[in-house]
Parts: sequence; C-alpha cells; structure tokens
Amino acid sequence: MSELFRNRYVRAILLSGLFLQIGIWVRNFAILLFVMEQTNGDAFAVSMISVAEYAPIFLFSFLAGTFADRWRPKRTMVWCEILSAVSVLLVLLTFVFGTWKAVFFATLISAILSQFSQPSGMKLFKLHVPAEQLQTGMSAYQTLFALFMVLGPILGTFVFQALGLEIAMVITAVAFLCAAAVLYLLPPDPVEEKSTEKKTVILEEMASGLRYVKSNRVLTLLGFCFAGAGLGLGLVQPLGIFLVTERLGLPKESLQWLLMVQGIGMITGGALAMAFAKSVAPQKLLVIGMLGNAIALSVSGISTMQWLTLSANLLSGLLLPCIQIGINTIIMKYTEGAFIGRVNGILTPLFTGSMVLTMSAAGKMKEYFSLLTIYQTSAILFLIGMMFIVPLIRSAKVPIAQKN
Repeated sequence: MSELFRNRYVRAILLSGLFLQIGIWVRNFAILLFVMEQTNGDAFAVSMISVAEYAPIFLFSFLAGTFADRWRPKRTMVWCEILSAVSVLLVLLTFVFGTWKAVFFATLISAILSQFSQPSGMKLFKLHVPAEQLQTGMSAYQTLFALFMVLGPILGTFVFQALGLEIAMVITAVAFLCAAAVLYLLPPDPVEEKSTEKKTVILEEMASGLRYVKSNRVLTLLGFCFAGAGLGLGLVQPLGIFLVTERLGLPKESLQWLLMVQGIGMITGGALAMAFAKSVAPQKLLVIGMLGNAIALSVSGISTMQWLTLSANLLSGLLLPCIQIGINTIIMKYTEGAFIGRVNGILTPLFTGSMVLTMSAAGKMKEYFSLLTIYQTSAILFLIGMMFIVPLIRSAKVPIAQKN
C-alpha cells in the first residue's frame, strides 16, 4: 500500500478526486435543496435534476470513451475541470440576473464534461500504475467515493443552509479549479506518434468497439445486467427524498442521514471486498451485490420505521462495493487494453440510458403509484439484471483477454 502511494500519479488522481467530490456534493445538494424550496417539493422538478446529471452519460459516454484512446489524458482532464468551473460561474451569473431554473444547467454542463474526463483518468491510471497495483489503486479511488457518501451530504447541506446557493456554486467552481491545478502539476503527457490514419477512422473505431462487445459473451451478458440495474435504480434515484418525507415523516434535510449510513456501509463493504476479492470470483461478487441491493430496495419501500430504513441503507452500502469491484474486475479481466475506453463507453450508456429512461418517468409515476409499489418494482428489476450474470458462474472459464 505504501508503495502505491509513492506513485505521484496515484497521489495526484486521488487528490484531484478529493477536490472534485467536494465540488460535486456541494453543487448537487445545494441545487437539490434549492429546487425543493422553489417548487414546494415538486416531484417532477426534483427528478429533472437527476436527468440533467445522468442524461449526458448516455449521450456522450461512447464518444468520450473512444476519444480517451486518442487524446492526451492529462491535458483532457485539466481542460475539462477548468471548463466545468467556468460553466458553474456562468450559470451562477445567469441565476443572479435571470431565472433560478438556470441551476439545472450547472449540473448538465459539468456532467457532459465529466464524460471526457473520467475515461481519460482511467487511461492515465493504466499508463502510470503497475498492473499488480491497479486493483488496489482502484479500490482506494472507490473508497474516496464511499467516504463522500458519508461526508458529502453533510457538507452540501451545511454549505447551502449556512451560506446559500450563490456561495455554494462559487465553492464548487473553486474546487474544480483546484482539481485542475493538481493535475496540471503532473509531467506533460508523452507525445505520441502522429497517426497516418484518416480522420474518419473515429467512426470505424466506434464500430469495432460495438463488434468487440457483441462478440464477447461475458461483456454482452454484463451489458444486460447493466440495463436491468439501471432501470431499477432510475425508478428510485430521484425519489429518495420522498422516502424520507412521506414514508418516515421526517424533514427533507434528513436525507443526508440515510446517505451517510449508506456511505458508512460502503466504506466497510469496500474494506471487506478488498479482503476477499482474491478468493471470490468477480461474477459472484456482482451477484451478491445485486441480490443484496434488491433486498435493501424492497425493505426501504416497505418500511415506515426509521431504524429499518437505515438498516436497509446500511445493507445496500455494504454490498455496493461488490457491484463496483465485480464490474470493474470483469471489464479489466475480459477486455483487451486497446478496447477498454470503448467498452466502458458502450456499457456505461446501457446502464445510464436505462436509468435516465425510468428516472424521467419516476416523477410522473409517483402521481399514479405508491412509493411502496415503485420500490418493489425496482427490486424486481435488480433481480432480473442479476439473472444475466448467474450463467457466468456456472459456465466454464472464459479465456482472459490479452493484455495490450
């Protein structure tokens, strides 16, 4: 572990990730609470925040994953964070002098840029971190995300309540600029040889990525699993705050405590998953995670008791790392190095596209169905997604993809 953190690229990626998480959580919670106030808790308006956050993943992930193999990763990441900061400040000016609805665009623009930054970060990681340290490094990065599942809601709620939306957006912009500054201090990207291929080759590369996933049984089944999980998660993602206010009868700010408990579970679950990852196949980890989260969703929808809902969120958090580590390991293990960006760019939209589809309908569905019905439906969709991975546990070993 100490050897891993002596790598300056690992330190830079983790530190920039820290600043990004600060900015993202302050922005997301400030906008969520602000929109709740402006619309008196309108479910459709709240669901549109999540659509603005996740729709760009569906629209740009495949293209961005393809470009990640062509552009210099450090320079791409630096410019994306700078442009994210500028976009937040421009939206803030629009809000001050125009309409409050402009806050939706702060999430939208930043989400678009992150689709180019995130795969570049994976490429930077792969280029400069030894293969034997990749899993440990990715686990550390995921632990950072889990930590902010605990601290992020508290931080975002505090900043909004104490300082207001305008200062929250300024803090977001500063955090993005700090992330860019950390990455800028890294050595320049190595200059690659100029390609003699035609400029239109990008379309051919995208097509070859689609053919690659289609011909790989493991990745194809993983794609169906992604779609099931996305449909299920999209149903409940915008409605968590109503679980707090309607099922539990608590103030909207109490959402932070549910997310905090889930974050504690993720930190604990990440440590346990790291301990057993070498002895448990990634397919089994993924099935365990999907099944556990289906149970947690079902219990959350049924519960009207705070302790039971908190317990369900804790279970979800404990098993979410199984899903994350299982998916990342399967992709890394069964994908050739030259196709990693495109495979991520294909599979991620299957998840987010499915999620945005049900997320867009969640607000309207709540007008016709109870939260209990919606949460049970979500649990069933997780179980359906899980069934596509079960055959991989029973089947013979699939040859591991060649290392690029």
